[in-house]
Amino acid sequence: MDTLAKILVVDDDQSIRDVLHIQLENKGYSVSEASNGKEAIQFIESNSDIDLIILDIMMPELSGLEACTEIRKISSAPILFLTAKSKETDKTIAYSTGGVDYLVKPF
Repeated sequence: MDTLAKILVVDDDQSIRDVLHIQLENKGYSVSEASNGKEAIQFIESNSDIDLIILDIMMPELSGLEACTEIRKISSAPILFLTAKSKETDKTIAYSTGGVDYLVKPF
């Protein structure tokens, strides 16, 4: 039996989460959502089998950068930053916290 790859989409913008959720499910992935970094960490603590985390940077409660640092303490799942921040220094910081790739909005 094939198991679906599990993706966690973390963004404070519901419309971004909706679009990603629909597109990823249509490609055959199992998709979960969190609206901020704090929710993402709590989700990952209860669901250690996540295969990919798509993470916004600018969010309330806990930024994506702060969340990434904490997630790296409990998970080695790849983290793709999906953000409006486009400066090279933003990318460098994101990679230094444990992200593996970086995509600038709009995408």
